[in-house]
Amino acid sequence: MDRVLCMVVIGALTIASLLQVTTAQTRHVVGDNIGWSIPNNGAAAYTNWASGKTFRVGDVLVFNFATNQHDVLQVPKASFDACGSQNAIGDPIMTGPANVTLDSPGDHYYICTFGRHCQAGQKLAITVSGTSTPAANPPNPSSPSPVSTPVVPSPSSSNQPSATGPSGSTTPGGSTAPPPSSSTALFASFFISLSSIALAVFL
Repeated sequence: MDRVLCMVVIGALTIASLLQVTTAQTRHVVGDNIGWSIPNNGAAAYTNWASGKTFRVGDVLVFNFATNQHDVLQVPKASFDACGSQNAIGDPIMTGPANVTLDSPGDHYYICTFGRHCQAGQKLAITVSGTSTPAANPPNPSSPSPVSTPVVPSPSSSNQPSATGPSGSTTPGGSTAPPPSSSTALFASFFISLSSIALAVFL
């Protein structure tokens, strides 16, 4: 009976671990059906695609493109605007499809450096929310607040590019519960797996 109970507990912890990891990230296929290519209507195609989406730390951008026909490079805003690769953040990803994990909040800019692809509209700008989402009703700065609410700082995230993709700067935070970050999900998954093994050994 103890063995059956142990197996049930291990199974429950494993399922909880998998659920934690899957809720920690969303996969966004850049451009949906058009993929990562030169869009017919210029940069508006990617601007329109991004406008209806919420991007969070831990999410993954999937750039679908044919190897040797396109690439993906994260750049600062000035290089994005000029369609140049100056001051690139990381190396270009040359093999498609490419998965880029968003590992910090802020504005992220991606271009294709092949020929004049960027000038033709193959460029993407997104804003990634961090460990908190904007407040539903932000306070009016001109009117004093009758009640002061303490602000608890959130854990900082690295501004370094990840092994699978690059990232950017911060956005304003709010008072709602933070979504899980990829590092929190990874730690929780590791902890639950370790607990499962310990239970299996000792029960």
